[in-house]
Amino acid sequence: MAKDNQNENFQSGAGLIRYFNEEEITGPAIDPKLIIYIGIAMGVIVELAKIFWPV
Repeated sequence: MAKDNQNENFQSGAGLIRYFNEEEITGPAIDPKLIIYIGIAMGVIVELAKIFWPV
């Protein structure tokens, strides 16, 4: 009985590995630095908004 459980786990794991190896990346390629710069710019905009439009 224990041997059956080990075989099932290995087969399901092998299927996931094959699935992820065949996956294609179809989204836009964005430089990671650009994401950091956008985050910094958004932070500056929020801080300036707090100064000019206090609540």
